[in-house]
Amino acid sequence: MKSLYNLFVYMMIFGMKVFSLFNPKTKKGMRGRKQSVSIVTEKLQGQKVLWMHAASLGEYEQGLPVLEKLKEQFPEHKTLVTFFSPSGYENVKKRKQIADSICYLPFDRKKDVKEFVSTFDTEIFFTVKYDYWYNLLEELKNRGTKNYVISALFYEHQVFFESYGKWFAKQLRQNIDWFFHQTIKSQALAKKLGLNNSTVSGDTRFDRVKQFLDRDNHLEFIEEFKGNQKLIVFGSSWQAEEDIAQVVSKKLPEIKIVIAPHDLQRVAHLQKLFPNAILYSSLTNSHAPEFSNSQILIIDSIGKLSKLYSYADLAVVGGGFHSAGLHNILEAAVYGVPVIFGNQYKKNPEADELIEAKGAKSFDDFVAASAFITEVIKKDSQTEGEEKSYLKEMSEKAFEFVNSQPNSTEIIVKKILSL
Repeated sequence: MKSLYNLFVYMMIFGMKVFSLFNPKTKKGMRGRKQSVSIVTEKLQGQKVLWMHAASLGEYEQGLPVLEKLKEQFPEHKTLVTFFSPSGYENVKKRKQIADSICYLPFDRKKDVKEFVSTFDTEIFFTVKYDYWYNLLEELKNRGTKNYVISALFYEHQVFFESYGKWFAKQLRQNIDWFFHQTIKSQALAKKLGLNNSTVSGDTRFDRVKQFLDRDNHLEFIEEFKGNQKLIVFGSSWQAEEDIAQVVSKKLPEIKIVIAPHDLQRVAHLQKLFPNAILYSSLTNSHAPEFSNSQILIIDSIGKLSKLYSYADLAVVGGGFHSAGLHNILEAAVYGVPVIFGNQYKKNPEADELIEAKGAKSFDDFVAASAFITEVIKKDSQTEGEEKSYLKEMSEKAFEFVNSQPNSTEIIVKKILSL
């Protein structure tokens, strides 16, 4: 089976090389991996290292609180963050953050892995959620590294539960020291595979988003744009969410709408849908339009969404109406913002939990979602005196749900230090 796995890695590399001829994002990843060894050689050679691997941006946000706390415990160690996806790497490398070195994870060929990890001394390695690379884990374990999985999420139909999945489960038993599971169900499934070294620690994303409440969330022009009106933020939008925005903008002309697309390449499309919309990049202190005459603001830059949610009365979060997967709903819910999304979120247990807590609603299509949003906004505006609207109740439930979650980071770091 190991030879088949290595064959799969080579086939994946070949496929990505071909795909990179047509896809700029994949091309960035291929080019970036050629620089990985030189990046860590320059920054980390001979150093003791705390290493976090994240498949993409969402996993990075999950893992960051743990890396920050470990750095407090090991202040002399250097920190490394690796990514598989260009969307994670390209976003994070522009930020001010904790890592001493950021790069792409080399492809999981034994020679590439050996060359990469031999550059520095990894004391603690953790991967986030379920991004497993078996040659890497084996090489690190052979070098005496402690390997962990945080916010682990096992679910039915993963490769481990197929007839040919025993080898993969065996690799995890041999090379992972401890699993920190998001849910009780995940732990139970892992134990069926003999992965008994585990703790149910919850989702570290709750710790990450709760930090937002203590920072300055001010964004220029957003308060002026909102005025005294209700504001709906469409975060990480795709086509379905933009369809909702079209319907709602016509049904509720008095409300304000901010759209932050998942991909900035969608901005031109959004301008066609909403020809009277304002681009955020066009706003300056010396040249700002009369916001009272503008209903829609398009965010044509990255890095602002988590702060935008703090201004919202309702959030529509993208990715749940198709197979791309639901984006982070907790970034909105932490502020007490009710969340609306599509029904394709099987890898997001927090979505079911937030719905059960009555802080969110999921819909099969954009038509039903649009109708619900229109109804709750209209009813909220008709609520008088001390009567509590459904929107207000959802807001309180969303806030309570996120802010009542245990401190997963504390549980994880305490256990790591005891092992």
